[in-house]
Amino acid sequence: MSDAPGWTSPGSQPPEHDPDTTTAPPAQPQQQPAQPQGWTAGPGVPPQGGPYGRPGYGQQPGPYPGQQPGGPGHHPGYGQQPPAGWGAPPPTWGPKEYAAKPGVIPLRPLGLGEILDGAVSTARAHWRTVLAISLGIAIVIQLLSGVAMKLWLSESSGIAALENNPDPTTEELRDGLLDLGAFSSVAGIAMLVGSVLATAMLTIVVSRAVLGRSVTLGEAWDDSRRQLGRLLGLTLLTGLVIVAAVCVPVLLGVLVGSPALAILGMIAGIILAVWLWVRLSLAAPALMLERQGVLTALRRSYKLVSNSWWRIFGIQLLITILITMVAGILEFPFTILAELVGSGSVDGFISGSLADVTWTYLLISGIGGVLGSAITLPISAGVAALLYIDLRIRREALDLELARAAGITPHPGS
Repeated sequence: MSDAPGWTSPGSQPPEHDPDTTTAPPAQPQQQPAQPQGWTAGPGVPPQGGPYGRPGYGQQPGPYPGQQPGGPGHHPGYGQQPPAGWGAPPPTWGPKEYAAKPGVIPLRPLGLGEILDGAVSTARAHWRTVLAISLGIAIVIQLLSGVAMKLWLSESSGIAALENNPDPTTEELRDGLLDLGAFSSVAGIAMLVGSVLATAMLTIVVSRAVLGRSVTLGEAWDDSRRQLGRLLGLTLLTGLVIVAAVCVPVLLGVLVGSPALAILGMIAGIILAVWLWVRLSLAAPALMLERQGVLTALRRSYKLVSNSWWRIFGIQLLITILITMVAGILEFPFTILAELVGSGSVDGFISGSLADVTWTYLLISGIGGVLGSAITLPISAGVAALLYIDLRIRREALDLELARAAGITPHPGS
């Protein structure tokens, strides 16, 4: 077992940070707080109290030598006397200057650019581990999908009949649907298992990178393998819930016998599915980092995203568009090259025919798919994990616990 810190769910959640609120420093030095229930430091990490290199969000830094009581940003607490000997106004330091940064992100509420930069920085700082995970999984997915396409689509008489015959027989239609179902099953299972493995292991890598710690492929596997079954169940259950949100309203409209009601149900179902997708989008990192069960992780994500739905939706939508564009840009040249090498023209690419797909085509186009997946998998998993950490920083003061786990010493005078 590695020395990764625990990410357990807090027993009691403090109120959400408000960076704009300022209160006075206590008149007397406070005792260093005990380890809260929301965090368990890993072996060899000495527990440390204090604000860990910066004041807590919502607290005014200080005292500073020469600071004027009642100066800008200073509000003495009720019933407290301001310290004597402060003569000059305090320096104008914002929360960003105080945020410790032991790893790939500063320990404070994050913006969109910092979340994306943190995901990219994780891939760069731990490129050996990240590349081994994402590249290995991408190769297996492309290999299984390519073989399934060749066996059940390219060499399928039923698929060829459906492509060339506008009025196929019942037997041709049945054979084509069976082959298409076989290909979809193999490719879908490969994608599902690969996605679960990538999410699990890359989430562990991100959690270490936040603390500035290195992680090997073996350590990522050891920390994630016990949760793989639960993560697979979580992925399946989440997909089932989202599909049901779309299908049930449509089915009700069909049963009533009203096409207009079915269309309205489909629109309402799509809206409901998107809403649920956002509310449950952080269940995977919650399950992996807090060692939760499936239903507990779903409730955890649902609660964390409350009051932040539009922000999470915007970030997730932007990242989805971004990684789709990046994958398309990487795969497109290899697809064109595969057509040129395989058939000497791009007619097959334009017509979309599957009958002429060769092993050469699958090999060259698969290289583009592997590159696209190897780049986008770490970004997708990293953004989800950092969104989870960001919301816990905002709602549960996780930044203080992360600083303690990283061994950051308290700021003098705080």
